[in-house]
Amino acid sequence: MRIAVLAFDGITMFHLAAPLLVFGEVGRQGLATGWDPVVWTEDGRGVRTAEGPRIEDVAGPEAAEHADLLVLPSWPTDLRPTGEPLLARIRAAQARGGQVAGLCLGAFPVVDSGLLDGREAVTHWGAVEELARRRPTVTVDPAALYRDHGDVLTSAGTASAIDACLHLVRTHLGATAAATVARHLVVAPHRDGDQAQYIDRPMPEPGGVGHLGPTLDWAVGHLDERLSVDDLAEHARMSRRNFTRRFAEATGTTPARWVLARRLDQARRLLETTTWPVARIAEACGFSGAVTFRQNFVAAYSTTPTSYRQRFSASQG
Repeated sequence: MRIAVLAFDGITMFHLAAPLLVFGEVGRQGLATGWDPVVWTEDGRGVRTAEGPRIEDVAGPEAAEHADLLVLPSWPTDLRPTGEPLLARIRAAQARGGQVAGLCLGAFPVVDSGLLDGREAVTHWGAVEELARRRPTVTVDPAALYRDHGDVLTSAGTASAIDACLHLVRTHLGATAAATVARHLVVAPHRDGDQAQYIDRPMPEPGGVGHLGPTLDWAVGHLDERLSVDDLAEHARMSRRNFTRRFAEATGTTPARWVLARRLDQARRLLETTTWPVARIAEACGFSGAVTFRQNFVAAYSTTPTSYRQRFSASQG
């Protein structure tokens, strides 16, 4: 997997570091070879970051010409129009079967390329309106963490880039590999792309969202059970209405969607690490039957449980 990450004068060190850290950890943990990302600039010269330090060890645009994954981790804050040479490289990467990822404001050059015309894009919540004005043929989702169309991915602001990069690791190497990377980086192993990027109360309050932690942990340990909203609310010792409101504030999603995502996470891990029949995995993860499990799995990942196992099972590698 040849990965090329664009740098430019004024890029923040965090935005540049996010894909380097996540993808670099794949190699450091021995999960796959060839995942060492290369930093490149449009003129092949070093750049000065927003924080001041310079980065000199960079490649030229030839790195982008051979990349399987072309990453644009940000964009200048003046949101300048994208130059034609870069647009051509973005289009060429997609045309040859590679992937393009525009993280945070990096969605702007991706959208400028036209690759997302008629599709959805995501960017930092503060730039949503400008991106929508910039390319009316693109539907801009104001809330999601990331949107992956297979060939093109865009993500929301700042830390959402880590979620998007972990998603790419998961897509190519499986849930177990992504969880390993996340564990070593001490970040959440999986936040859904549809999860809200902006949560009104991100900090726990006494007697408030901070008290949901034990209930979330309990739910993960009881995925083979029904786990209705009432069950979760009862465990949290809240009314259903208060629990639902607090849950959305704490996680950016609904209890039902969160539970479904955790069931599917667990199913992927079992598909990768066990030889259990699909029906047994469905039961262990709380699905009403193999058919329901398969329908939800296909809807989430565009592949069947059996095909997923064939691709990612530890016994295959």
